[in-house]
Amino acid sequence: MSASATPESPSTPAPPPAAADHGGRTGFWALTLGSIGVVYGDIGTSPLYALKESLHAASGGHGPTREMVFGVVSLILWALILIVTLKYVLLVMRADNDGEGGTPSLVALAQRAIGRAGGPVIVLGMVGVALFYGDAIITPAISVLSAVEGLKLVTPAFEPYVVPLGLAILIGLFAVQSHGTARVATFFGPITALWFTVMALGGLGHIADDPGILAAFNPGYGVAFLLGHGTAGLLALGAVFLAVTGAEALYADMGHFGRGPIRTAWFGLVLPALALNYLGQGAMLLAHPERIENPFFLLYPSWALLPMVLLATVATVIASQAVITGTFSITQQAMQLGLLPRMRVQRTSETEKGQIYIPRVNWWLLVAVVFLVVMFRSSSALAAAYGIAVTGDMVITACLIFVVAWKVWRWSPALAALVIAPFLLIELVFLSANALKLLHGGWVPLTIGAALVTAMWTWRRGSALIAAEIHRRRLPLSEFTRMAETGSVQRVPGTAVFPTGTPGDTPGALMHNVKHNRVLHAHNVILNVVTEDMPRLPDAERVTVRRLSDAFSCVSVRFGFMEIPDLPRALAAAGFDAGSLSYFLTRRILVASPETGMPVWQDRLYIAMARTATDASRYFRIPVDRAVEIGARITI
Repeated sequence: MSASATPESPSTPAPPPAAADHGGRTGFWALTLGSIGVVYGDIGTSPLYALKESLHAASGGHGPTREMVFGVVSLILWALILIVTLKYVLLVMRADNDGEGGTPSLVALAQRAIGRAGGPVIVLGMVGVALFYGDAIITPAISVLSAVEGLKLVTPAFEPYVVPLGLAILIGLFAVQSHGTARVATFFGPITALWFTVMALGGLGHIADDPGILAAFNPGYGVAFLLGHGTAGLLALGAVFLAVTGAEALYADMGHFGRGPIRTAWFGLVLPALALNYLGQGAMLLAHPERIENPFFLLYPSWALLPMVLLATVATVIASQAVITGTFSITQQAMQLGLLPRMRVQRTSETEKGQIYIPRVNWWLLVAVVFLVVMFRSSSALAAAYGIAVTGDMVITACLIFVVAWKVWRWSPALAALVIAPFLLIELVFLSANALKLLHGGWVPLTIGAALVTAMWTWRRGSALIAAEIHRRRLPLSEFTRMAETGSVQRVPGTAVFPTGTPGDTPGALMHNVKHNRVLHAHNVILNVVTEDMPRLPDAERVTVRRLSDAFSCVSVRFGFMEIPDLPRALAAAGFDAGSLSYFLTRRILVASPETGMPVWQDRLYIAMARTATDASRYFRIPVDRAVEIGARITI
């Protein structure tokens, strides 16, 4: 379809997946190494605390029994196999939206298939996004603290410096985010690959302590442990889930590296290294139960303790990177899908489309992470807060993947249920286990999630009410154009662009320009920006022009939900002289009212969010010297 074609036409096939683009440009193995650093940093640091916290929960702080060690190690291994390998690596990563992953991508796929009946899908998406943010806040705090706490094994004199050192590392991590994922991945990839190698060697060296630990691959040990330990077994199961936190980053970061490199890294290095390390910790504890204080670091000889603490600290910094980059992607998608107000998005790579930086999100995350570190002060205390957000997000993903399998992949409902139900059941059990920690810190991610869901619902609902109010107050465009062309309004040369969210109505800026200035440009463009359910669109299919008369045209500009909208560039590609365009924008002055569709408190929340939104001219890359703003008072 030509960009200047007159008739509207349906969407055409999407461009090739971003993953394919990644592989062609950067090189498959370079992306595989980069994914080890960014995608697997979080799950790669779980051995620091997962087995220790699980056995503490099972034994109530006493020494672990042989039965407990076999049961917990078995549960960890099968959690890695079932949840990470089968669900995420093999199943969920099939649901790429033209190369992009993450909850909003899954929502877009499901909503595109369901259509207007997709309201529940949007609600699920909001909850999933909110829970991902809760995970993104807790992960850096617990990961970095768990590594720095290893210094206490070197000498107890380091104990007073654990929290200050952890805070300094976290502040430094967030400070370098503006340099971009590509540079970070280049630096972190080889270090994380070394980390996984050293973990594998540490575990392998201790399996000989009690080779019987290999029997933990029998899931019967895990089942027997759960059935025989009641509430203690559920508490341990909640801690076992720490071993798979970070699995959701595989999907959220898929647009950064591609499906192939992420899968190759998992099967080739990450899964074997994790399994060997957990088996090694288990075998060592069977032979030396007294080492339960910190079984990960005690896998290594005393001379290697300090180097391992330093390497672990670097690895946990990398772990935090996985959720930070995922959060940037999730936020951009949520903005484009109308769940969050506009925020400034910066590209950090000229070649990799998915690599972005959102300053406001970065600094909000830092403030929240610092607050958690100061409040909890240890990884064990934070472990109680961890898990609920991740398990909740995984349950949401399972529900959405069922819809995608049924409606997009065209599986029968019975087959989709047969495949998805076992994963959903397992994750609901994990969610129930983590719910037992609600009063001991689990309320933190739930509070964060509830606040974010409220904000997203308010933004979506408020935006719909404003659109309805604008539509009610404005003249139909066809009526206005007829009046303007037959009236005595003075014509001035040039082209004026009037963006609007309701293309059938007369833009407020156009009405005020004629009413107060008594002028009409020689050519007037009624511009509507549409965000599609696909991540990206080729330029040739971006712009549709429909001429109404010699003086008026309706132009529709389409962007994918992973694109940074650039209106001047899009219009120039469609044949407009971008340097001669004048943009007339409406600056809304919002007033709360108890007589509208939302409670006053929600009106005020919407107004506060609107005030923090990035200006339309900046968000759409409109030159400041070509933008004219006209105020409009709207009651919501």
